[in-house]
Amino acid sequence: MSGPATRRSVVLRRRPAGSPRPEDFDIREDAIPEPGPDEVVTRTIWLSIDPYMRGRVSDRKSYAPSVQIGEVMTGETVGEVVASAAHAFSPGDIVVGARGWQTHSVSPAARLTRIDRYGPPISAYLGVLGMPGTTAYSGMIDIGRPKKGETVVVSAASGAVGSVAGQLAKRAGARVVGIAGRPDKCLFVQDELGFDDCVDHRALDLKAELAAACPHGIDVYWENVGGRVQQAAFELLNPFARVVMCGMVSQYNDAEFPPGPNLGFVVGRRVLIQGMIVSDKPERFAEWRALAAPWVADGTLRYREDEIDGLENAPAALAGILGGRNFGKLLVRVGLDPV
Repeated sequence: MSGPATRRSVVLRRRPAGSPRPEDFDIREDAIPEPGPDEVVTRTIWLSIDPYMRGRVSDRKSYAPSVQIGEVMTGETVGEVVASAAHAFSPGDIVVGARGWQTHSVSPAARLTRIDRYGPPISAYLGVLGMPGTTAYSGMIDIGRPKKGETVVVSAASGAVGSVAGQLAKRAGARVVGIAGRPDKCLFVQDELGFDDCVDHRALDLKAELAAACPHGIDVYWENVGGRVQQAAFELLNPFARVVMCGMVSQYNDAEFPPGPNLGFVVGRRVLIQGMIVSDKPERFAEWRALAAPWVADGTLRYREDEIDGLENAPAALAGILGGRNFGKLLVRVGLDPV
């Protein structure tokens, strides 16, 4: 193994109160590990920053275990194999699947997937071709099921998940309305992603603007945000509407969740509201990559990346995504591209 002999990792120092801050984390240095049997050591190039990470630094019971104090922060990465004790991988391979806010990771070979370094940009395998894109694909085909002529509304429409979810609904022939957080994001959603309309969630009368953009109501609502955005959308749900509950980023920093809306209308309108976690159907990852890679290559599946340089800036990046300051898929560059 050539290159630096020291690994840098970001570990959880204390549980954040409210929005995470850099002082909630520490930088730890140790020796780069050697691979054990059927293990692989990778050098991190790109680290994904995602809203779900706020739940991982909380001790609140959830669908996945919390990061413990002193443990390395979790997160998806794309990296280069630098040492391998597994027949399936060799130094120089580019892989996705190693986890952790660190410059080097040791992983079981079974958890890694080799990607083509000469195909789509390798960073895309953390966004449009990775977990966010697969989330959009799985949620739309399993729950949303948009049809030609229906109205689909997607919150956080300029983000990594929402941008793909809306484009998939367009491919199904639906009329798609986005909800985003700034005028420039709304322009991107319409001009670059091809949505039919987009509403700024900071509008003084969000309910009225969303109603004007959806004159025939909402047949599919993709939930990434919650709060007043959800309230505005729920009032417009049509009979037999489907709601994909993917995230509630507006409340992730809250110590206690706010009371929910009155859901009595669900009965009368026969609305389906279903939560989803993409890891429930791991087979969707390979399906989505095979389907979407040609669309990325020919430019018909659009995406945007927001890049931050330096592993030490990952905590600030997490605070930024929870506050809606990112524009597109948020990535931290940890290492240099492969030669």
